[in-house]
Amino acid sequence: MSRPVLVVVGAGPGVSGSVARRFADEGHDVALLGQDQGVLDRLVADLEARGAAVQHAVADVTDEQAAREAVRRFGEHAGRIDVLHFNPSAYREKDPLTLTVDELLADVALGVGALLTVVQAARPHMTAGGRVSVTGSMAADDPWQGAASLGVQKAGVRNLVHSLDKTLSPDGIRAVSVTVRGTLARQGAFTPDRVAEAIWSAVTRDPDRWTSEVPYSG
Repeated sequence: MSRPVLVVVGAGPGVSGSVARRFADEGHDVALLGQDQGVLDRLVADLEARGAAVQHAVADVTDEQAAREAVRRFGEHAGRIDVLHFNPSAYREKDPLTLTVDELLADVALGVGALLTVVQAARPHMTAGGRVSVTGSMAADDPWQGAASLGVQKAGVRNLVHSLDKTLSPDGIRAVSVTVRGTLARQGAFTPDRVAEAIWSAVTRDPDRWTSEVPYSG
């Protein structure tokens, strides 16, 4: 039987990289979708050293066709997608009086809309037991006005996860947003590795105790 496969959307050096390493250490092969070839190359080398088979692609996830095609290739190559982890968001330092509608919509297309694209592309390759996870944020509930679009993205993506979970659950596939209630740091409870551990725990819970949001408070 082939190894389980994790697809990381928005792969980079922070939480998403830590998620990839955490799942690789548990025996998953990994597919990475990101925007920086150099970052992906370093992450691929790290994951392969841990024994994972790794695929990767460079694409802008707001380019719907490119993102769909990349995820489709991942699924066809591996023959399965067991976990789809979605990490992208846009951080734009503009308050509500300077943020334009076009900027808000562009940020929401990345932080919310792209989740639709990749889940729809992954769904034909997912079966009962499959999981969708999202890196959430306390900005959904307590936004900083200086980066107003981030709170809108995090509230929107959490809401979308609730709908995805209800839609997918009859087929045994579940979705969860892990709400990080703290600021990422290099030390302490909110390091990328600690957040990745929380995401691992949320994804691997007993289905009888499933909820579509899990708070992580350190």
